[in-house]
Amino acid sequence: MPGVLLPGIRMAQRPVLRWAVAGLGFRLSIGELWRIGGPALGVVILSTFAALAFGWWIARRLGVGEKLGLLLGVGGAICGASAVVAADSVVQGENQDAPVAMGVITLLGTVGIVVYPLLARALGMSPFLYGVWDGASLHEMAQVVAAGFGLSEEAARVATVVKLARIALLAPVVLYLGWSLRHAHRAAGRARVAPVPWFLVVFVGFTIVNSLGWLPAGALDLVRRADLWMLCVGMAGVGLQTGFSDLRAAGLKPVAVGAAQWVFLSALSYALARWLCGKA
Repeated sequence: MPGVLLPGIRMAQRPVLRWAVAGLGFRLSIGELWRIGGPALGVVILSTFAALAFGWWIARRLGVGEKLGLLLGVGGAICGASAVVAADSVVQGENQDAPVAMGVITLLGTVGIVVYPLLARALGMSPFLYGVWDGASLHEMAQVVAAGFGLSEEAARVATVVKLARIALLAPVVLYLGWSLRHAHRAAGRARVAPVPWFLVVFVGFTIVNSLGWLPAGALDLVRRADLWMLCVGMAGVGLQTGFSDLRAAGLKPVAVGAAQWVFLSALSYALARWLCGKA
């Protein structure tokens, strides 16, 4: 992309997209938040930590460098590129480790935007079950929301709540990573990650506003339409920074690690969602 466009693309990827995700709270009520969050929390915790362990293990087995393997594992298990950036603050990978991890994870998750709705229809998933699976297993928040809307608005609402619960695990994982590296007498930087992401807090606040009915119907409709446009801009920003050249530059081993972890996480979270959330 021309250099003059990069500041706008970065703005779309970060502040615009995160405010758009927070704005999805205007589509939820407290009752829905509670109904979605309870059964999905078990799916998120079990599948995320299992995927972390599997990702780090498969990276060692395939001979991927230690630091790149750590970044791929955190990014694939929790929240994509933002998790890679947060983890790199303690891992302190080589020059190309973080970009390679972000390229692999972003491109695999982009494939998921197309594949997930097709699988949902083929397997006859309900919007609730699909939303839990989507939020628990796709990489980036933008990808989760896009894949959710690929099936239905209800699926997107459920997926958003589940993904936010998963993002909340980033801080403890990064802090643990820094502690374990120091405990093993490895070089480790200082963790730069908020205990609770700000857009998660704003999302809950908007949900409360919507639940209490403080906005008139006309104003609420305008807010939801504006939020949908912000989602479009944010997802376009992600897409404009994604290219198949990143995947070619990464080589086969990192791609194999990312793909294997994704398949593991997807299969496990689907099985757990069927078990804990029922077939309804």
